[in-house]
Amino acid sequence: MTLLACVVLLGASTSVELVDEVYRIPTNEWKYVEVNLRQNPALVTASFQVESGPETVRLALMTRAALESLRADLPHGLLAVTPTGKSGALAFRVRQPGDYVLVVDNRASRAQPAAVHLRVALDFARPSGPEITRLAPQRQLTVIVLAFAFFFGVVTFSARKLLRAAKRS
Repeated sequence: MTLLACVVLLGASTSVELVDEVYRIPTNEWKYVEVNLRQNPALVTASFQVESGPETVRLALMTRAALESLRADLPHGLLAVTPTGKSGALAFRVRQPGDYVLVVDNRASRAQPAAVHLRVALDFARPSGPEITRLAPQRQLTVIVLAFAFFFGVVTFSARKLLRAAKRS
């Protein structure tokens, strides 16, 4: 019975695909997709591909409150945004529980509607801390040289003190 429980837990997916469909966005309009994260932080990954229409579509992640400001044509904040184009992708780690939205924006187009294939996924497994990175090779060398210099400086200083103390006794 315990073995079965372990197999089920190992097979449990920590990634959820929210959206994988085509949206029709009228000229000079935008549409949004709800991303509700009320319990756990997650990595939100989203990508879009314009199947027909202009190359002026962009994707933006924002809070629900910022969406209300967007609706009222007021200044609003963005958490992550793609450049305008025929395709794009973003990845953003949401650390605070709350209601978020992904906005597919076609307001830069004044000529034609867009058919946009949107994919959105949430990954709850990745750690919520900063990603581990490596130093550039030049900085690695600098750190190593400074560490050796400090080490040999301490050894030299200690050896001189010990030799002076040994000569006195």
